[in-house]
Amino acid sequence: MAAHPLLDLLDRLDTAKIHYTLSRNRSDSVLVSVTVVGMRVEVDTFRDGHIEVCKFTGSEEPSDAADLLDQIIR
Repeated sequence: MAAHPLLDLLDRLDTAKIHYTLSRNRSDSVLVSVTVVGMRVEVDTFRDGHIEVCKFTGSEEPSDAADLLDQIIR
């Protein structure tokens, strides 16, 4: 029996000593969230074995904008 892509991904992250969190926001997938310097990556691994990867990049500088949290939480 072949390993599932989710387990393969977790093994690779563990070997690289990259911290991740797991969550389940959809009934057909598990979300692996990875944050490294300069980027956040979300990997949805699906029951059928396919994966979808989203990468988010941006400044890590703190913002002085007083209303930034209000803009995000809306």
